[in-house]
Amino acid sequence: MEIHKFIKIDVDSRIPKYQQIVDSVINNISSGDFKIDHKIPSINRLSEDLYLSRDTVEKAYSILKDRNIITSIRGKGYYISRTKLIKKLNILFLINKLSWYKMEIYHSFINSIGPNAYVDLHIYHCDETLFLNLLSKHEKAYDYYVIMPHFKTEDLQHTSTTVAVSRAINKIPKEKLVILDNKKIPIKDNIITVYEDYEKNIFNALKNGIEKISNYKKIILIYPKKTIYPYPKRIKKGFIKFCVEHNFDFDILDQVYNDMILLKGDLFVTIEEDDLVNLIEQIRDKEFVLGRDIGVISYNDTPLKALLGITVISTDFKIMGETTSHMILNNEKGQYKVPFNFIDRDSL
Repeated sequence: MEIHKFIKIDVDSRIPKYQQIVDSVINNISSGDFKIDHKIPSINRLSEDLYLSRDTVEKAYSILKDRNIITSIRGKGYYISRTKLIKKLNILFLINKLSWYKMEIYHSFINSIGPNAYVDLHIYHCDETLFLNLLSKHEKAYDYYVIMPHFKTEDLQHTSTTVAVSRAINKIPKEKLVILDNKKIPIKDNIITVYEDYEKNIFNALKNGIEKISNYKKIILIYPKKTIYPYPKRIKKGFIKFCVEHNFDFDILDQVYNDMILLKGDLFVTIEEDDLVNLIEQIRDKEFVLGRDIGVISYNDTPLKALLGITVISTDFKIMGETTSHMILNNEKGQYKVPFNFIDRDSL
C-alpha cells in the first residue's frame, strides 16, 4: 500500500503542514487504513511526493515517534508501531513525584476521562531540568498538558516555579494548558486550574478539629527542611497562623528524631510517611497510649492510614482528578479549589 497517498495536505489551511501530517496519520490509523508494522515513506520520499520541505516532514515524524505512533529501524525505514490510538484527546500528564496520593489523582483522572483519551504519564521528580526536557521533547504533540508544578531549589527548598519553567509553560497554548494541585504559576490567561490552597487548607482543617486538638498541651509540626521532594512553605505558614490565632503552644521540627523526648499532652502533625512510622513506633515502645497520651495527625490520607485509624488532614484527591477531567471534557476554563478535610480517627 502506498501510504503517502492517504496523507492529505490542505495548502489553504491555517494548520501547520507538519501538524496536518501528524493528524492525517492518526486519522488513518483510527479508521483502520494504516495497520501496525506497515512501512511508511522515508522523510525524503514523503517530502518529494507532497511537495513539502524535508524539515516539515522531519518535524512531523519526530512528533509521531515521540508519541510512539511510528518507529524507525536503522537501515530499513519507518513503520507504524501503534494502532490503538484515541480519536479525540492525547494528554501529557506531568507529576512531580511518585506517591500514593499523586497516583490517586492520576487514576481518578484516568477513570473519569473515559476510553476516548490516551494519557501519557511522566514523573519529573521536582527537577527543573528533567521537566524542561520532557516539555521540550513533547512540544506540540498533545491536545492537553496537565502539569503539577512543584520544584526544588539547589538547597532542596520548595518552589512552585522558576524563570525557565514559567517561560516554558507560557509557551503552551492556553487552551491546552491545565495546572493541577498548585496554582502559584504566573499565567494571566484564563486556563483550567484545579488546585489546593496549602496555607488556608491546613489552617481550616485544624480549626475543624479544634475541639479535640484543645485536649493537648503542645502541637509539634514535623516539617522537613531539606528533602528530595520538598513541601510548600505555605503548609508551615498556615500551621503557625492557626497556632497563633488560637493561642496554642507549638514547635516546628524538621524530623522525628530517634529517641525523641515525648511528653503526655503532645500532639504531632506529620507530613512524611517515614516520620509517621518512626513516631508511632516510639509512642508504642515508650508505652504511651496513642490518641490519649499523645496525639497524631498525618498530612494526606492513604488507605493504610484509614486502616490503622490515623487521623488525617487531606485533600480529596479523587475529586481533584475527576474535576480536572470534567473541565477538559466540557471545555471549561477557570479555577476550582479542591476540598480539604479533617478526618477524625483513633489517633487524636
